[in-house]
Amino acid sequence: MKLFRLRVGIVAWAGLLVFDALAQGYPIKPIRLFIGFTPGAAPDVIARMIGPQLSENLGQPVVVENRGGAGGSIATELVARSPADGYTLLMMAAADTLQPALRPKLPYDLERDFAPVSMVVTGTAVLTVHPSVPARNVKELVALARSHPGKLNYGSSGVGSSSHLMGELFSLMAEVKISHVPYKGSAETAIATAAGQIEISFPSIASVGPLLDAGKLRALAVTSAKRNVLMPSLPTISESGLSGYDRSTWFGVVAPAGVPRDIITRLHAVIAKVVETPEMKASFNKQGLEPQPTTPEQFAAFIRGEIAQNAKVIKFSGTKTE
Repeated sequence: MKLFRLRVGIVAWAGLLVFDALAQGYPIKPIRLFIGFTPGAAPDVIARMIGPQLSENLGQPVVVENRGGAGGSIATELVARSPADGYTLLMMAAADTLQPALRPKLPYDLERDFAPVSMVVTGTAVLTVHPSVPARNVKELVALARSHPGKLNYGSSGVGSSSHLMGELFSLMAEVKISHVPYKGSAETAIATAAGQIEISFPSIASVGPLLDAGKLRALAVTSAKRNVLMPSLPTISESGLSGYDRSTWFGVVAPAGVPRDIITRLHAVIAKVVETPEMKASFNKQGLEPQPTTPEQFAAFIRGEIAQNAKVIKFSGTKTE
């Protein structure tokens, strides 16, 4: 038994030496950054924005690869099953943390099978209404919804999408019933609201400007925890009556669980450096995004919170799962 334990100890020690050697020389070959969505989708755009700068700082190519489908879970599973050597990464999106609530039989566990590296950016949506809606702020909209349960409709870019969860969290926290109408995308929901087909929508802050300027939509508040730099005078939903409301789109980098800490630290430092440059900040801001680098520990805690909140909101909404 003692000999067996000694052998096990030697093997484990040798394994640690190998990982240490990998970490010290990292990276020595191209890094693959997987995207769970099609080219042109937000996480793809963000990955390709930061990819060249990551490559420059790491001294190796960062190759962006798309594996779209199944709400992002195809790419997520691929990365979860990849070697824990730091050469396979995932640009995780807010939608990924919806999957555990929508698909209980996922072949991976977001908390167990991944090592968070850093948040990259967050994006804000705007609570908008058609001009005919007699509500000039969030409190008035809540009062209107309570006096007409089920009569108001909000649009989203699909069941389980970020905008769907924004609407359901609003209904949950305000204790109102607002009917959900799914569309194919965020732009369609904004257009439908402007046309008066639905009363409420949660379009991205970057896409809603022209409709607001034309008077076809009225903005009541932003969905994030803090005000957005593009519309600093517009209050948050939280400060407008629903204290604690916070729903944003977000994107961050994760690696397979077990990647050596030195590699995670190196990747985090490079990501934080790249996204905080004035040029990158300006590029993000033009798209309604804000750089939001976090420590690996902060990102891990954030992901746990998102999974828990999503499960609660999905249950409240009655959205069917597998």
